[in-house]
Amino acid sequence: MSDRILAAVMTAPRAPIDVREFARPDLPPASALLRTSSSEVCGTDVHLWHGRLAGVPYPIIPGHVSAGVVEASRGPLTGIDGATIGEGDRVVFFDVHRTCGSCRACTVHRTPTRCRARRVYGITDPASEGLFGGWAQAIYLEPGVALARLPDNVSMDDYIGGGCGLLTAVHIVERAGIDVGDAVVVQGTGAVGLSAIALARLAGAALVVAIGAPAARLDLAARMGADVVIDLTATSASERLDRVRSLTHGEGADVVVEAAGSAEAIAEGLDLARDGGRYVIAGHYTDAGASTINAHRQINRKHLDVRGCWGSEARHFLRALAILERHAASIPWREIGARRYGLHQLDAALADAEAMRIPKALVDPWA
Repeated sequence: MSDRILAAVMTAPRAPIDVREFARPDLPPASALLRTSSSEVCGTDVHLWHGRLAGVPYPIIPGHVSAGVVEASRGPLTGIDGATIGEGDRVVFFDVHRTCGSCRACTVHRTPTRCRARRVYGITDPASEGLFGGWAQAIYLEPGVALARLPDNVSMDDYIGGGCGLLTAVHIVERAGIDVGDAVVVQGTGAVGLSAIALARLAGAALVVAIGAPAARLDLAARMGADVVIDLTATSASERLDRVRSLTHGEGADVVVEAAGSAEAIAEGLDLARDGGRYVIAGHYTDAGASTINAHRQINRKHLDVRGCWGSEARHFLRALAILERHAASIPWREIGARRYGLHQLDAALADAEAMRIPKALVDPWA
C-alpha cells in the first residue's frame, strides 16, 4: 500500500461524495492499519446523507462495518475471543470503538449503547482525525478496538452482506426473547429485517412472517427463512392483520419485530401482536415522526411487552461471527449486498439504496 490512501468523504448532507487522499497514519502501540477489502452502504449511511442523525461531525468517512486484511500492526494484537491476530490475517472489528466504561449507562444500567462518550467508526469521527471509516482503502484501528479473525469458511461478502443488520438482529432476538415454537412477524425487509427473519428461524420460531416490499426483497426474505411473505404495497393494514390472525389461530403473533423505520408501522405492529405478546422496535434509528396509538387498546389491555432495541454491543458482534461460521453456507447473507461500487461511484450507491433498488451496496475501495 502506498503512503497516500484514497477515501470517500461525505462533506455534508446531500453533498456529492468527495474522494480525497489521506496520509498513511503513524501507528501507536497496540494499533493496526487494515487494508480494506469491503465495506457497506446501509440504511444508516442513507440517514447520514439525509442529515437525519444528530451531532455528526461532517466531513466524515462513512462505512461503519468493514472487513479487510491486517496490513501493519504495532505490537501484538489480541482478538475479542482471545486469539492472537497478526499481519496478513483477515480481520473484522466491532464498529463501536469507544465507550467510557464508567458512566451510569455503562456501569449501573449496563446499556453501553447509550453511553454519551460512545464513538462509532464511519459515523462519529470527523475526517480530520484520520481513517475512521470503511469507505477507504485503509482503516486505522486504534488501540482497544474489538477485533476478530474472520472464520476461514466465511467470505468477506458473507460478513458484509450481514453487516450491521446482522449484529442488530442478534440484539433483536435477545430483546424479543424468541422461544421455540413462537410465531414471529417481521415488519420490513431491509438488511435488519432480513437478518431478523433468519435469526428468528434459527432461534426456533415455528412461523416467520415477513411484511415488506419490493418483490425482490420478499423473494430474498423467503430464502432467508420466512414461511409467509406479505407485500406491503398490495395489501391494506386490515388485510395484513387478517392474514396474520388466520395463521395464528386468531390470536396474533407471539413476537412482532419492527425493522421498517416507519411511523405507520408502529400502530400496525401493536395490533399484529397477540395479547401478552412482545413488540420490539429496532427500525427507528432516526426520528420518523409521531405514531398514533391507543395505549389502552393496543398496549395495556393487551398486557403487551414493548421494547426498544438500539444498536448492538460487542457480544452481539462475536455471536454474529459464530452464527456466520455455522450458517453462512446455507443462509444467503451475501445476497443482501446486492451490488458492488467503487469509491467514485458512491453517489450512485446512495441513490440506489435510498430508492430501495437494493437492500445494501458493497463498497470496494480498490475497484
